Amino acid sequence: MKKRILGNGGLEVSALGLGCMGMTTGTGQRADKADMIKVIHSAVERGVTFFDTAEFYGRWANEELVGEALEPFKGKVVIATKFGFDLENPGPSGAIGLNSRPEHIRKVAEASLKRLRVEAIDLFYQHRVDPLVPIEDVAGAVKDLIQQGKVKHFGLSEAGVQVIRRAHAVQPVTALQNEYSLWWREPEEAIMPTLEELGIGLVTYSPLGKGFLTGTIDEKTKFDSSDFRASVPRLSPEAIKVNLAFVDLLKKVAELKNATPAQIALAWIMSQKPWIVPIPGTTKLNRLEENLGAVDVTLSLADIREIAEALSRLTVEGHRYSESSQKMINR
Repeated sequence: MKKRILGNGGLEVSALGLGCMGMTTGTGQRADKADMIKVIHSAVERGVTFFDTAEFYGRWANEELVGEALEPFKGKVVIATKFGFDLENPGPSGAIGLNSRPEHIRKVAEASLKRLRVEAIDLFYQHRVDPLVPIEDVAGAVKDLIQQGKVKHFGLSEAGVQVIRRAHAVQPVTALQNEYSLWWREPEEAIMPTLEELGIGLVTYSPLGKGFLTGTIDEKTKFDSSDFRASVPRLSPEAIKVNLAFVDLLKKVAELKNATPAQIALAWIMSQKPWIVPIPGTTKLNRLEENLGAVDVTLSLADIREIAEALSRLTVEGHRYSESSQKMINR
């Protein structure tokens, strides 16, 4: 497995990580725990050293799963987790709000350490920017945890340029986690130039467009009501009809490269910058194998130019998040 470096602090991880969210939440039915441990172990056996979780995923269940699965590999893998939601105090409708107050960050860190069964959190992200808490206070709280040896690296997720700069001035940011893929390229405008300037890595979630870019979803696909994708505007039947043009492009390139659409989508991301690490999620061993195969797919400069030219003629139909979820993203 090839390796990449995130940030100026020298955090080395596998070129492709594993997003673990779907193993406990978000995609309909919760997968069998024993099966998910097998998937995580298989990832380690194949060279994956970077695993992504959060207390928010399944309300602590995901961290517990990842902690149990990776305990035998302590010190050999990098585990990233997140803080920033107030899970213990949901609103009247059950909605979970933000909470990045320093005292809450410290509390979350202690609990995450226990669930993950580690002595230090490798990478601790702020899950979403909290407009009620100055980012300097957030960065300062994580800086204290780093000085105490409880956290190794600080990260942000879905933060805007000014927030990134202000946080970085207090405590160097190792990585920004952001959605980025062939059909969500907004980070290229201002985010990625800022990261390159400051020496911050980019960890990309939903690199396969929430499964759409694999070519396994079409306008006839029906998502379970408990699957978060049922509320994603760009995955409505009407939007899918338009957006299948992206899949058609991937299929054409994949055929030339003897690869799959998913592998081309991931290889394209990795070809953009050497400090970008995608973290596709899966609950299936065959999909894990397929995704990892992307590391060995080489796209030439000519390939990248041709893809860019084709993308310039395509327009995505629909927003990437529902209106309520979009409110959680601070740009």
